[in-house]
Amino acid sequence: RETMDLLHQEKLDFAWLCDYPFVYLKDTVRLLAVPLNQGRPTYRSYLIVSADDTTHKKLQDLKGTVFAYSDPFSNTGYLVPRYQIQQLGQDPKTFFKKTFFTWSHRKAIAAVASGLAKGAAIDSFVWDTLARFKPELTAKTRIIDRSPEFGFPPFVAQRAVSQTDFQSMQATLLGMENDPVGKPMLDRLNISGFVVGERRMYDAVTKMMHAFGEI
Repeated sequence: RETMDLLHQEKLDFAWLCDYPFVYLKDTVRLLAVPLNQGRPTYRSYLIVSADDTTHKKLQDLKGTVFAYSDPFSNTGYLVPRYQIQQLGQDPKTFFKKTFFTWSHRKAIAAVASGLAKGAAIDSFVWDTLARFKPELTAKTRIIDRSPEFGFPPFVAQRAVSQTDFQSMQATLLGMENDPVGKPMLDRLNISGFVVGERRMYDAVTKMMHAFGEI
């Protein structure tokens, strides 16, 4: 939310946003570049339960349980599970016994791993990255469903950024995978590079936001 406010106030030139805020901000920002996640400019929402939970095998099974959401402006951690519940003909407000926000995907994974929540919806990039760097955490959870692909959270430029600065930053990002300094940074972020991308990559997010009157 703070990042969104700073972009509105023109106090940030560039930012890395979730796809939900990108759609929400509309013309406040311009699409700068889209990271490549395992070679593709996409990611998913993972529905997870604890590793030793053999009872819950799909979203419907989690009805009446305690569920962790990551953030109210998260696509994969909040919008997607609510939309999926709506598509089941159920009310997201009453489907679970209790819900709470953890304010990060990592903390939502930890909430499920510790038993604080029975389930959570997680950014696949975060889960996969933690599985690489912090496998002891993700090993305590189990993925029971994967959503369709969505456009990966993009890098954006605030609308007041000059075309010269926009093109300079975009060229830097697009060239990182071939740069001796940039390549190690990409490896640490667990992304393989950038592409220019298009706004239509986020049409599915826009559709879900419309379903809840959030745009």
